[in-house]
Amino acid sequence: MDQEKQPRPYGNQQAPVPYGSGEGCLTTLVRIPVRIVVLVIVLPVRMVWDALVATARAADRVLLRPLGRALSWLGRVLVVIPLVRLYASVLTPFGHALRWVAAVAGRGLLWLGAALFVRPWVALWRYVVVPVVRHGIVAPMAWLYVSVLTPIGHGLRWVYRELLAPAGRGLAAAIGRVLTALLVWPVVGVWRYVLVPLALALAWLAKNLIVAPLAWTYRALLTPFGHGIAWLAGVVANGVVAVARGLGAAVARVVMTVLVIPAGWIRRRVLVPAGREIAAAIVVAWRIAGFVSRAVGRALARLAWYLVGAPAAWTYRTVCTPVGHFVRDAVWAPARRAAAEAGRAARGALRTARETVRQARRDAWRALVGGGPLPEPREPVGSLARTLGSTTTVPSAAPEPEISLRKQG
Repeated sequence: MDQEKQPRPYGNQQAPVPYGSGEGCLTTLVRIPVRIVVLVIVLPVRMVWDALVATARAADRVLLRPLGRALSWLGRVLVVIPLVRLYASVLTPFGHALRWVAAVAGRGLLWLGAALFVRPWVALWRYVVVPVVRHGIVAPMAWLYVSVLTPIGHGLRWVYRELLAPAGRGLAAAIGRVLTALLVWPVVGVWRYVLVPLALALAWLAKNLIVAPLAWTYRALLTPFGHGIAWLAGVVANGVVAVARGLGAAVARVVMTVLVIPAGWIRRRVLVPAGREIAAAIVVAWRIAGFVSRAVGRALARLAWYLVGAPAAWTYRTVCTPVGHFVRDAVWAPARRAAAEAGRAARGALRTARETVRQARRDAWRALVGGGPLPEPREPVGSLARTLGSTTTVPSAAPEPEISLRKQG
């Protein structure tokens, strides 16, 4: 069913055959039923999968995208545009007003705080504290230091250098000699002539009576006995290790012979080929099921077109399009023109009403507060040259062409 052709090597070279890839007639005979069974199992799954994919694409194209566009337009109209207009028309002017009020209030508070708290303390420091401290404390203290304390300090330094320091050095030398004669020399004599000979005698006795016997006992008795015990323990440990190694090798050989080698053979000869064949069968069955599913889908799509699409298209072209054109030309266009005329009329009426209200407000204001005469309404200034609608001739103006038409409002 699926005999793939392998490319032949160039020349007389033979392609290397991987270990365990040889296929016999039994494998070929088993492969076809396995692939048929897998195809029977995979075909419904592939058809269901293709149906779900087609349904998801159709739902995305027909429902989700228009719904997303509608929600986007609705969110823009109901949320974004009102928020933008609220920010631009309400919040921005309000924020500017708050900023101006805060700036004015801040300047006033700064001036008031400086006038109430900073300037009085600065004046107090500059005109009261600094003069009082300078003339009442610093100047007397400087005079006292220069005129009184400095001469007294110089005199005390002379007394210390010339009298007290030599007397102290002589007294310290005499006291040091007395203390050395009374305390240091007796202690040195006791240490040198009593304690050091006694310590040397005790050390010689300890070395000859205690250390030498203990060293001979360690060297002549304990060391040979310890060597014998270590040799015996080594022999026993080597024997135990050899026995353990032999038992471990035997157990490993038994496990390899009974479990590992059969398991490896089963994996190499049974499980791996079976898994490979099942995977290849699933791939081939999935492709064949895709071909079958696409063929069924095309048949259903063609049937739906002949049953639903073609009549709907014929109805749209033959019935809906003429009716829509008739409605557009006979109903919608006159209604739109009428709405435009009504809008223009409403705008003209509103413009007239605004002019009337503006004129009435001016007249009322002039009646209340008085004022000069109203300025005469000025005519629109046209060209100074003679035109078809005017007979006025200005000598200094260049005449316009006779065929030029005035722009109609």
